[in-house]
Amino acid sequence: MAASNGVFYHILGLATCVAFIYLSFGDIDFHFPEPKMSFVARNGTQFVVDGKSFYVNGWNSYWLMDQAVEEHSRPRVRLMFQTGAKMGLTVCRTWAFNDGTYNALQVSPGHFDERVFKALDRVIVEAQRHGIRLLLSLANNLEHYGGKTQYVKWAWEEGIGLSSSNDSFFFDPSIRSYFKIYLKTLLTRKNHLSGIQYKDDPAIFAWELMNEPRCMSDASGDTLQDWIEEMAGYVKSIDKKHLLTVGLEGFYGPTCPPEKLAVNPGEWFSTLGSDFIRNSKISAIDFASVHVYPDSWLVNAELNEKIKYISKWVISHIEDGDTELKKPVLFTEFGLSNRNKDFDHSHRDMFYKSVFDIIYDSAKKNGAGAGAFVWQFMVDGMEEYNDDFGIIPDQRPSMYRLIKDQSCRLAVLRHGQDTVKRNFNKICD
Repeated sequence: MAASNGVFYHILGLATCVAFIYLSFGDIDFHFPEPKMSFVARNGTQFVVDGKSFYVNGWNSYWLMDQAVEEHSRPRVRLMFQTGAKMGLTVCRTWAFNDGTYNALQVSPGHFDERVFKALDRVIVEAQRHGIRLLLSLANNLEHYGGKTQYVKWAWEEGIGLSSSNDSFFFDPSIRSYFKIYLKTLLTRKNHLSGIQYKDDPAIFAWELMNEPRCMSDASGDTLQDWIEEMAGYVKSIDKKHLLTVGLEGFYGPTCPPEKLAVNPGEWFSTLGSDFIRNSKISAIDFASVHVYPDSWLVNAELNEKIKYISKWVISHIEDGDTELKKPVLFTEFGLSNRNKDFDHSHRDMFYKSVFDIIYDSAKKNGAGAGAFVWQFMVDGMEEYNDDFGIIPDQRPSMYRLIKDQSCRLAVLRHGQDTVKRNFNKICD
């Protein structure tokens, strides 16, 4: 009996150890059953999954890969997905790049840190465990996490760069080659946990070429248009299963009619080298992306004025999707700053509700308004990642309820009232 007890406790101890490693996102190649996922496709202005319309109620947590690198911070990734799942959220937008900085995925052109790649593997697997898909952004217009600045620096340091201007990212052939090497490496990456190549993984909702691309040295928009066409075509040559978007802020450019230019927050916004309708019309681009930041655009406006303007902004872009692009439109970032004069959290509730209502009204009519992503969500202990838009959902009950309600009414459109009552009762009570 003592000997069998010893064997029992030995096995129990081993099982406990394995379970601990598993729960800590360990690197043992477990082949565990995952929630079944199908690829998201597009049918005209609608996203579809298994023949049914698919709506996005999503959020941004750009930091997931970075936090999944270190063992002490990995639990934040799981907690964020748990929180998203409890609110019925369907897609999370996050960075799949980190170039030349701390915890860099791409250490130098074509050289990758396997440790960080494994972190991204973990993020993808953890998202799927919670029934959440990922919109993965592939580069940054800004310097944060390296961005186009880092690519230009690499080319300049090697003595092959055409210019030290950040915009050479878009037109320098050497830098374009750098970026294509990164794209191919990422798209063909085999997840060390699931054994699935990224290009074959339905847990990835879509790819985004760049966060907020601008090419201000060419206000005509030709340089950025050429880059989008080339890179979109290259992505599609490797990965024909996933959807693709540009990552635009949504500003109307020089090829847009005057009535659309008038929707911009000001004249300057048409000179940034991006051109919403022209860029989004490219055949390899499956859906349009738009950002919504009234605080940055209408600095001195009162809250009601901002909400009124943003309603016009959101409706205008949905109309573009319906009539001009014939593609879905996603508002991939929206937020309200807590640095506003006399800020109150109820202001965010009003602003978010105005965006959610327009999305829902479009979805009810099978329109192009396909969803929106809050910027940004975090979990406790992440103050260094916060900005003036950051939210820890559990700490804001009214916001938490508002977001859940949006998830539930979009779920009813997709599945029907009876199915939602039966299968989503823990969320839609």
